[in-house]
Amino acid sequence: MFADRKASFKQPPRHVVDTALSQEALEEQKRRRAKLVESERHIDLFAGLHLGLSDDEAENHDSPDIVRGGIAQLAPLLPRPEPAPASVRSQTSVAPEKPTPSKRKGRWKKPAKPSNKKTSPWANKCMYAELLEMQESELCKEDGLPSDLETGWVVLAPVPLGKRCLAISHQGGGLIGAVPNTTIRSRVLGKPLIPRFPSPLPSDTVLDCILDRNWMENGVLHVLDVIKWKGQDIADCESSFRFWWRDTRFPIGYRFPYPTTFLRIPYYTNTTFAHFLTTIIPRARSSYRAQSSQFTGPAPRTAQVEINPDGLLLYVAQAIYEPGTSPLSSWVPLVAPVSDEMAGTEQLSPLVIFERLIQRRLAGNVRSINEVDMLPAII
Repeated sequence: MFADRKASFKQPPRHVVDTALSQEALEEQKRRRAKLVESERHIDLFAGLHLGLSDDEAENHDSPDIVRGGIAQLAPLLPRPEPAPASVRSQTSVAPEKPTPSKRKGRWKKPAKPSNKKTSPWANKCMYAELLEMQESELCKEDGLPSDLETGWVVLAPVPLGKRCLAISHQGGGLIGAVPNTTIRSRVLGKPLIPRFPSPLPSDTVLDCILDRNWMENGVLHVLDVIKWKGQDIADCESSFRFWWRDTRFPIGYRFPYPTTFLRIPYYTNTTFAHFLTTIIPRARSSYRAQSSQFTGPAPRTAQVEINPDGLLLYVAQAIYEPGTSPLSSWVPLVAPVSDEMAGTEQLSPLVIFERLIQRRLAGNVRSINEVDMLPAII
């Protein structure tokens, strides 16, 4: 116990570790993207090309021939190895081991049959954000906020309460919006959550969504991110472009004859501390009302539904979409997650801590600007 506590003093601050992990993950994404681009250019197909003999070299028969295609073309001239005699092959071959009888006497058990359950191809395809760990104490030099929060991040707020899922539209014939072509699958196992329903989404489209907590009453499905659109892979694009693409495809919100409404989650590229305090954080903690199509009879009607907030998400602006937990995305919930150690104790909202740290950062920036303005007067 004492050794662990002693070792913790020598560890770098959590903020430094998180920043290093984010930068390392971002550089790895850039390396993989560059490698993919190079492979798509098919440069290796030109590696075996070479120039033939020129006219002067063809007329001059006295000059020695120059090998231009590499030494691989001389491989057929090498003598082939002779096969080993049958007696040697029989000596070197290893006889299969005979199964040894078990010493325990008892009833023979039939071996278990291999499981026929197949993992869904849509299992664990969502990009999960890490919980942003913050330090509010004045004794800590680092507060846990990213150092480039004002310039290198994108914010989604308010993130609604609900279940994370994937919305997948399948290829099929028939009239778009009338034939069931869309499924909602769970984020972990990839199993269908509701039966297939019709939607005007184009074929071969995959959306990262949040199924509203009251979806049975309001039929709302929140669009968080775009992974694929009409077969085009959007996951390899940067965060700011993906959210812009999403908003151009969902300008107001799709309303279906089926009781499901796609609503986009607002995103913000202006992440200055002042904008956080005046706009983003107040909206991240406030509920809002939206329009939803519902069935109350033979025809659908439009109704106002209330959407409850759950917090805000931070994305690195240059990051691409990748499955699994990523340090390039951070989660600031409205309510602190309940753990076994803190059960029964009242915990402060992480969003409140986030707001206080933003206020402290903003006050520090103003203090630094005032000190710089006072330098000429002091000199």
